[in-house]
Amino acid sequence: MAESNVIKVLDKGFVRLVDVMGDDRRIVQAARVSYGEGTKTVREDAALIDYLMRNRHTSPFEMVEFTFHVKAPIFVARQWFRHRTASVNEISARYSVLKDDYYEPAPEELRAQSEVNKQAGEGPLPRAEADRAAALLAAAEREAYARYRELLELGVAREQARSVLPVGIYTEFYWKQDLHNLLHFLKLRLDHHAQAEIRAYARAVAGFVQRQVPIAWSAFEEHVLNAVSLSRREREALRGLLSRTEVERAMTDAGLSKSRVREALEKIFGS
Repeated sequence: MAESNVIKVLDKGFVRLVDVMGDDRRIVQAARVSYGEGTKTVREDAALIDYLMRNRHTSPFEMVEFTFHVKAPIFVARQWFRHRTASVNEISARYSVLKDDYYEPAPEELRAQSEVNKQAGEGPLPRAEADRAAALLAAAEREAYARYRELLELGVAREQARSVLPVGIYTEFYWKQDLHNLLHFLKLRLDHHAQAEIRAYARAVAGFVQRQVPIAWSAFEEHVLNAVSLSRREREALRGLLSRTEVERAMTDAGLSKSRVREALEKIFGS
């Protein structure tokens, strides 16, 4: 296991790059239906990938595939598996005895329940409560695992004994996904609204993706990850505040090409 292919996450987890098929050149080749090397310059390839990304021509990105080996707490894995556009194989507690590996957040990593968002934490707990909570979590997980081992020793089937295990215990799985759907996963799981623990895993995955397809990643950051969409009324409000000339000047000053300026004007004002 090459160290450069593994990124540690949380206290005991990791993301390991198992295999990757294709790179930026594969995207370009698929878009041009061409297999020759050096058919275009890197600059032209970057312009093509940028065009594909901003206009949502997704099929060329599907020609690149990543396979990851992930070790994560079960509650993170269950969020991850909501993305149903991949091939996945997870360790089975029906066939295997799970290890006593469970997520133990440090006191400063524990969050208070948000008062406005029922599904999220927000801000740290006071230190005394955080210390007590961390100790309770660790004790509960150790107790649950001890009862799990006791049930196994009594001869209870693994498929039933596992029912006492908490969602903080670590699981492992292989995850194979094409680049288009992987970028969609990252768009959602890198967002600040996503749970902090799965964001940590998304950052690890993003590191591998950026390294393998740097041109596509740059286009993804520009047009998807750090971009926003406008509703009809939001667009109308902007049109009421800004003139076409003002927007054109601002876009030009920002360094956008003539074609990008034209596209931006069409988005806001129509053709």
